[in-house]
Amino acid sequence: MRDLSTGPRVLLRRLRELMAEPLEPQERLDHIVRQIASNMVAEVCSFYVLRADGALELFATEGLNKDAVHHSQLKMGQGLVGTIAASARALNLSDAQTHPAFTYLPETGEEIFHSFLGVPILRAGRSLGVLVVQNKAYRKYRDDELEALETTAMILAEMIATGELRQMSTSGVELDLTRPVTIDANAYGDGIGLGYVVLHEPRMVVTNLLNDDADAEIARLEEALDSLRISIDDMLSRRDVSMEGEHRAVLEAYRMFAHDRGWVRKLEEAVRNGLTAEAAVEKVQSDTRARMIHMTDPYLRERLHDFDDLANRLMRKLTGFEPGGASLPDDAIIVARAMGAAELLDYPREAIRGLILEDGAVTSHVVIVARAMGIPVVGQAAGIVSLAENRDAIIVDGEDGQVHLRPVPELESAYADKVRFRARRQEQFRALRGLPSESKDGISVDLQMNAGLLVDLPQLDECGAQGIGLFRTELQFMIASTMPKIEEQESFYRSVLRQAGDHPVTFRTLDVGGDKVVPFFRSAEEENPALGWRALRLSLDRPALLRTQFRALLRAAAGAELKLMVPMVTEVNELRAAKALLKKEVNRLSRFGYTLPKRLQFGAMLEVPNLMWQLDELLQEVDFLSVGSNDLFQFVMAADRGNARVSNRFDPLSRPFLRLLRQVVEAADRTRTPLTLCGELAGRPLSAMALIGLGFRSISMTPAAIGPVKAMLLSLDAKQLQSHLLAALDQPDSGQTIRSLLTEFADQNDVSI
Repeated sequence: MRDLSTGPRVLLRRLRELMAEPLEPQERLDHIVRQIASNMVAEVCSFYVLRADGALELFATEGLNKDAVHHSQLKMGQGLVGTIAASARALNLSDAQTHPAFTYLPETGEEIFHSFLGVPILRAGRSLGVLVVQNKAYRKYRDDELEALETTAMILAEMIATGELRQMSTSGVELDLTRPVTIDANAYGDGIGLGYVVLHEPRMVVTNLLNDDADAEIARLEEALDSLRISIDDMLSRRDVSMEGEHRAVLEAYRMFAHDRGWVRKLEEAVRNGLTAEAAVEKVQSDTRARMIHMTDPYLRERLHDFDDLANRLMRKLTGFEPGGASLPDDAIIVARAMGAAELLDYPREAIRGLILEDGAVTSHVVIVARAMGIPVVGQAAGIVSLAENRDAIIVDGEDGQVHLRPVPELESAYADKVRFRARRQEQFRALRGLPSESKDGISVDLQMNAGLLVDLPQLDECGAQGIGLFRTELQFMIASTMPKIEEQESFYRSVLRQAGDHPVTFRTLDVGGDKVVPFFRSAEEENPALGWRALRLSLDRPALLRTQFRALLRAAAGAELKLMVPMVTEVNELRAAKALLKKEVNRLSRFGYTLPKRLQFGAMLEVPNLMWQLDELLQEVDFLSVGSNDLFQFVMAADRGNARVSNRFDPLSRPFLRLLRQVVEAADRTRTPLTLCGELAGRPLSAMALIGLGFRSISMTPAAIGPVKAMLLSLDAKQLQSHLLAALDQPDSGQTIRSLLTEFADQNDVSI
């Protein structure tokens, strides 16, 4: 092993001097490759940069033919250089020409060189180019030489990132950092957002890469590590986080990684080789990400995210950086690997135009909250965090599930036209707000909106909804790190009622469990969570939880009207048990002199098919009934709505499902029980038209859907549709679907769908 004083440290010191000299970019690069070759006793040093068209262009060389600079190029994955860039892994070969990936480029004159060491030039785990040294002799390069080359590559990565090399290519093709990128993702929230990237965990730019005193930097690193370990121990010991479940497991993993000697040793080696403590953290984490990013195992990918977060925390300890200080652009598209629902709410709603998640599922808390806020959201956008830089132009398409990073002007213009068209449509819909929600033939239909957060309430007047048909109380629990106390719940519900004014609000009691996991509930893993311990089942097993919520709602609605309903009722006896708990709370508050609601209405959600054979008994027990069409449909069809392979396999406008809904309408009509339907069926003009044809006279949907559905209603002859639809439902399936029949009816009768 050679003395480090004459190895990487001398090289890095000379590179720092070269970076400070007033040189033209090409001259600086020529000096750099010459210096690397000299320091490593290599006969060749070559520097390749990845262009926007996927080619790796030779930007500088010492030892190969100088005429090949800016003319010689390899495709990503082609040759040894292309293989290194594609895999983000180094290659150390004693005889390069025997490697199966070797590609001969005659213009370079490299055929006389045998030994080969190439390393990827990485930034945030992303390949920006390749750095190579070669010798005529057959030899394997030592570990310290590999480390020196990797450290040097980090300096070159910053040169690329700063844009210093942007105009050097003679091909006229931009470098990869400016390349337009389209990513196919999963659409989780409707809408289109144009704006600029805001990285949720912004990458800190390390400007001071090279150290003057390795011992002092080691001391800084150790101090930051100690502080990081103490902060993790503190979070684990705090009562609000010290609980069983996901949060504790993540922090335990952080503590294990923070004490991992292998990770710490790599950091120390990078410092000993001449980097500052923060540059060492960036280098080691970039190397780790490059190794792990192609792994498909979900557990290992989750560990990668843990390492990323831990490295970010350590970087903040070293730099004193606190996130949240930078101002947001007016058109912010939040980009994150993953984030909590509460973190999304920390951003000013008026500035957010979209949310893009590298991970995340349609059932993630943050996705549920984003959809409730009306924010376009996509998930599973692979690699977006590494590809994006703060303030990059970006488009999120929540309809098609696509992300367009640094879009070309033509694409940006097309999307801008699409957004303007949607805005004009929304203006047309807003003009309908003051009109009665009646069909052409005078049938009145209540158009209500779904909500779950205080930020939803201003949309009541904006969209012209006649009330809140479904207020999801669980969202307050899902964004909290601890169980909301009764005073907090009461204050929250009172604020909802106050902001709703004269509009009726129907509160749904807690629908947690299954795919809606809250951090302070201990729950065993279930094979079929949607069919498991959730909603009313959970609440009846934890009666104190339900009684506390009932009490908070009753107190919040003192002197006013209170409508509440319970979800996931399977048997009428469950409903009776919930009513008994509610009655106990009414009696308790009355005994202690509290003012009760002036009118209390108690209802149920019909989501479980079993209730179809208990309809008459059910309707005797409730003041109103609400159909939860999303769950009811997935249970009737035995098709998981979160599973892309089967979620679109069956049509909710099929004859069997519409016949089932007609039975509910007929039962409610017989007993004169108010009936509402909440769910995605209500929010689409065509399916809302079907519901009106079945006899539903109250439907609840997302605020953005009110306008299109109202436009449909105003153009509809409801009685004509009803006779047409019911006649078709009574007929056996003749080949024409109900969906095509409804579309045909709308076309022939100028119904706006």
